[in-house]
Amino acid sequence: MSTRIEQIFAKGRPAFVAYIMGGDPDLATAQDVMNALPGAGVDIIELGFPFTDPMADGPVIEDAGIRARKAGTTLASVIGMARTFRETDQSTPIILMGYANPVYHMGYEAFSELASKAGVDGAIIVDLPPEEDGPLREAMDSKGMSLIRLATPTTDAKRLPKVVSGSSGFVYYVSMNGVTGGALASGGSVREQVARVKHASKLPVVVGFGVRTPERAAEIARDADGVVVGTAIVQALHQDGKDAALALVRSLSDATHTAK
Repeated sequence: MSTRIEQIFAKGRPAFVAYIMGGDPDLATAQDVMNALPGAGVDIIELGFPFTDPMADGPVIEDAGIRARKAGTTLASVIGMARTFRETDQSTPIILMGYANPVYHMGYEAFSELASKAGVDGAIIVDLPPEEDGPLREAMDSKGMSLIRLATPTTDAKRLPKVVSGSSGFVYYVSMNGVTGGALASGGSVREQVARVKHASKLPVVVGFGVRTPERAAEIARDADGVVVGTAIVQALHQDGKDAALALVRSLSDATHTAK
């Protein structure tokens, strides 16, 4: 049987991937938003867990992590959100996204066991390089979960095979040098980089870090297998509330799905 992630990319259209911060502004509100994402057109959910030193995140997601931590959110409670989500949705893939320290503190085996039982499909651990992710990857592999790696504009031809060799599910292409929510690279450069990563990995490639508008999502979706939006959604939720955030999600997902 194919995995939930494989089933999404087998549909033959670009996938829309939405990131939210677990527990922002509190667990109940975040759960409500998460539960509503598939109905707004989301194909894959990236569920962030907060950390005290989010080195790859811009101020919007950093502030979301601060709010989540102030509300008492932990890695375990974010995994609990996935468990609750699975009570009503068995088909939408869930990818946990965050930093290595909370996972290491929980223990790789314990993390993989808890997450897999909750219905989590994979994880993106931003600050764990291929040279150091072997134990986590083995623990996740044993539970049928994907460890998804990041490729960047500075991942050169020598480094790329190492990055993609242990990735599964898809490869996340970081479209810019910098933190989340910054300026996206030009369409031409993204097109070339996506083709390069796809050739090396043979996996679907999704593009994130800087996509904020339906127009840009559509442009990226013409060349990539999927588009990730996080900062714009997190910002809309914080500034304008759940309904506004979901309206933005619908516009982004529609643009992504109809791009090709």
